Amino acid sequence: MKLGIGIGWRPEIADAVEALPGIDWVEAVAENLCAGHLPDSLVRLRARGVTVVPHGVSLGLGGADRPDAGRLADLAARAELLAAPLVTEHIAFVRAGGPLTASPRLEAGHLLPVPRTWDALEVLCENVRIAQDSLPVPLALENIAALVSWPGEELTEGQFLAELVERTGVRLLIDVANLHTNHVNLGEDPAKALDELPVEAIAYVHVAGGIERDGVWHDTHAHPVTRPVLDVLAELRSRVDPPGVLLERDDDFPPTAELAGELTTIRATLDAAAPTSARDPESPAVRETPAAPAAPAVRADARERLAAAQTALLSALVAGTEAPEGFDHRRLDVQSRALAAKRAGVVAEVAPELPEILGDGYRSAYLAYAMTRPLSAGYRRDALDFAEHLLIAGLPGDAAARRRLTHWWQDRAAPRPPRRATRLVRAARAVLVGK
Repeated sequence: MKLGIGIGWRPEIADAVEALPGIDWVEAVAENLCAGHLPDSLVRLRARGVTVVPHGVSLGLGGADRPDAGRLADLAARAELLAAPLVTEHIAFVRAGGPLTASPRLEAGHLLPVPRTWDALEVLCENVRIAQDSLPVPLALENIAALVSWPGEELTEGQFLAELVERTGVRLLIDVANLHTNHVNLGEDPAKALDELPVEAIAYVHVAGGIERDGVWHDTHAHPVTRPVLDVLAELRSRVDPPGVLLERDDDFPPTAELAGELTTIRATLDAAAPTSARDPESPAVRETPAAPAAPAVRADARERLAAAQTALLSALVAGTEAPEGFDHRRLDVQSRALAAKRAGVVAEVAPELPEILGDGYRSAYLAYAMTRPLSAGYRRDALDFAEHLLIAGLPGDAAARRRLTHWWQDRAAPRPPRRATRLVRAARAVLVGK
């Protein structure tokens, strides 16, 4: 299906998206849509004939567990509500722990990379087949950006994606900004990845902005698209005409004119890189993939091995446990801080009263709390736990602010602020999580 040029729909830029010229389709984060009611802006766009694709972020198909039936049902419901031609998700894990490891469940609050090993591929393929059987429309999966790489990987990114497509028939959502991110952070060549992956399986393409700090590229979706990212888009276009290309922006939204300018630049990049009869691209390199172990189905212990590895990594990132062997400790620190910062931002969005009450001290207080207290029950519960943590410690120091925080906590959690007994229970829980 030809999608054309699109933009990520977000409530903050809903009016701008409706006003932008030449928008053929939009993508909306599936988890942000109510199953029974679409935002008025999306209703108007659909009435104009604009295709809306739901983009999931919480399935965690690259995790060791089988996909959650409830999350799959929710994604299917969004697809049917939007009459979408397909749905998309990510090749990532977002949680770990639980029954497979007999340990507390941990939530990353972010997309984390899957090890490119045969074990992980087997598990991913089975999870993808489960998802495909549960969804009413085709599924496409996105490559993610990474700050860290797994030791002992057995496949390149292109080989991993090629094997995934061959074994499941799933479509691909190729994010060229993520290919650039992995080039800067992990030293991976975007052109090599494009040569190795099956470009004919591409359903559409993401383009997004980011920023480099201290030699690390952060895929922020909050900055303008850079020339290196557009160069990767041109590399892709020289190989294939993608059915759709979409601009993503998730924060620090610019004026409508700037969004329109970025879309114009994307169109110009695609046009300039399109092969012509006078300038045909060289044939893509033959994809060579190492021979897979003889394993037609997921081996019994593959999930357990993957679960142990992912739990150890996530625990190091969000609970302060020792880093698994073979990882770059400096990069793990960068990833850990990035996860905590993102978590602080989401909590500030779901509970805006907290930064208002705490003022300039909110961010430092939350980051100190988050570094040793993993996310386990969603952001609203996390906001309550953070407030409870402060009150138990006798914070904030300003009496008026502490009273306001107490009243906020009481309105949402309990009639009385937490006492010493609660403090002891919380301390015991923290010890257990840290084990």
